[in-house]
Amino acid sequence: MFPKYFSIKNLARFTLNKRFKNCMSYRFKLSISLGLCFSVSVLGCSHVSRDKGYPSSKQFDRVSSSFHNSNGSQNSKSFFDFLSFLQKYLLRTADPFEKKGFPWRKPDLGFGSEQPSVTWIGHSTLLVRFNGKTVLTDPIFSTRASPFSILGPKRIVPPALSLYELPPIDFVIISHSHYDHLDLKTIKELAIKSKKTVFFVPLGLKGLLEGVGARKVFELDWWDEIRINDFTFIATPAHHWSARSLLDRNKSLWASWMVVSKQFRFWFAGDTGYSDDFTEIRKRLGEPDLAAIPIGAYSPRSFMKNSHVNPGESVEIFLDLGAKKAVAIHWGTFKLSTELLDEPPGKLQSALEAKNISQDLFKVLDHGETLFLD
Repeated sequence: MFPKYFSIKNLARFTLNKRFKNCMSYRFKLSISLGLCFSVSVLGCSHVSRDKGYPSSKQFDRVSSSFHNSNGSQNSKSFFDFLSFLQKYLLRTADPFEKKGFPWRKPDLGFGSEQPSVTWIGHSTLLVRFNGKTVLTDPIFSTRASPFSILGPKRIVPPALSLYELPPIDFVIISHSHYDHLDLKTIKELAIKSKKTVFFVPLGLKGLLEGVGARKVFELDWWDEIRINDFTFIATPAHHWSARSLLDRNKSLWASWMVVSKQFRFWFAGDTGYSDDFTEIRKRLGEPDLAAIPIGAYSPRSFMKNSHVNPGESVEIFLDLGAKKAVAIHWGTFKLSTELLDEPPGKLQSALEAKNISQDLFKVLDHGETLFLD
């Protein structure tokens, strides 16, 4: 039926003409490898319960058995949207900071000081100390924000403190399930280090933490609160989404957090796009003394807008909350998007100047830098 010269091998040679071969650059091959590895291997990765359901939660949709934002959206992206972003990411402009990183400091934690303080460990990981207690946010100390040890975003700057250099951690707050915010290896080490550490997570994530040894885990819906001694932890809205595998998209909730003590209020955004939620948080809970607001991983906007604020929107969140001070997070640690790694601080400065806001009120810290608050 076919000529003698027909074979799969010869067909491949015919198809892979010179132009196609030229397209098979390192990045093109890498994109194919990443896509295949993600699609196949991630099926075996940890995922949250898909069958439990949360009918009492206003954010839970029974029909789709998944969570949504306060405006009803789910930030859904198709596989082709993902491929389009992956292509832009892999063909992005060369970024010198991916190789040289950023300067970092050995933290001065101010032991003995009664002043509230915040130390940027990197990405969205902060060490916040007030009223004699220590709060750790979205701790990730792993080399990669990924389920794989050899693939996925790699740290550009090491954690300013190692896990073993951390002071005793009283409380850990987790914003959502993405790998750059929920690092189970880190959670396991924290649980081993202290049985007294208390963890706070949005709906759907308690089982994951307990599965790696965390003993005291509280799972909250938006506006739920837990009081422990002089501290109140309140899960507040964020505009985002969740997933740890192909099987659990939006099966767990995402949240920002307000932590309230007698003399200090701290708000942690986690990951978020811009929405009306922040005005509502201020209306219900008052103005925080300190807000941790993301400023990076916002390009391309066509893909990131509904999930990640840009620096201009970060300033709008600061104003909506009425925060006394803010620190920038979610930039300069992992290459997650297409903007240059050093771009967010400059964009933030311009956005602050446009609103006549002092840079001292919305600080960009060096990795490891500690800010002491009045």
